[in-house]
Amino acid sequence: MDNRQIGIFDSGIGGTSIWGEIQELLPNEDCIYLADSKNAPYGEKSEERILELSIKNTEYLLSQGCKIIVVACNTATTNAIDYLRANYTVPFIGIEPALKPAAINTKSKIVGVLATKGTLSSSLFHSTSKNHAAGITVLEQRGTGLVEMIENGNLQSDELYQLLEGYIRPMLEKGMDYLVLGCTHYPYLIPLLKKMLPENVTIIDSGQAVARQTRTVLVKNELLTNSTNVGIHQFYTNGDVKVLASILELAKPKYTVSFKDF
Repeated sequence: MDNRQIGIFDSGIGGTSIWGEIQELLPNEDCIYLADSKNAPYGEKSEERILELSIKNTEYLLSQGCKIIVVACNTATTNAIDYLRANYTVPFIGIEPALKPAAINTKSKIVGVLATKGTLSSSLFHSTSKNHAAGITVLEQRGTGLVEMIENGNLQSDELYQLLEGYIRPMLEKGMDYLVLGCTHYPYLIPLLKKMLPENVTIIDSGQAVARQTRTVLVKNELLTNSTNVGIHQFYTNGDVKVLASILELAKPKYTVSFKDF
């Protein structure tokens, strides 16, 4: 048993959607969440810069004593996780778009993927698409500008709605019946998406699967806490604390959190 924290990092506040699933599944685990909002979005950066930021985030979480690190960012996973696993001894949990379940369950054989440039252009995404979506039409849509608006806390603005609708409408016109959210920021768009999607379109993201994989790896490596207390959660941000606080209220308001710059 190991009572050290689970470390989680993302290019901002989006990975709190992953944190929420983890703490719901593993309520006794302590967590440290790192929001690198100053450098969001990662999806428009070079592979070299993404790797540099991922190393910085990893080393900070390790300096805080974390026992496992969840890379709660699709772009960082696809561009950096192989390096991180090869160069650090703690286990790493990565994220990729949930294309496989969408491809298995689609009836129209047309699946939409809303993601960042960095995810859609990665070799990992293309290998996933090749291996799990044979015979399926995958509509790839870059969500340019969405992360920035979410990072600014504009979750209900008309401007965000119009930008999002412009990305979704062409995929609907082509007959998609599954929409895969390929960025951990995007689950916070679900209330808007439900207003614009017909009932036959299913929204799918990776949050619950990542939480289950985190639990599996903790069990396998004998890293689960033996504490019976509710977990303590710390949040570090180099962005707007008020935006992070408001997002966390949407996610899991019953948990007490602390905020620190890094």
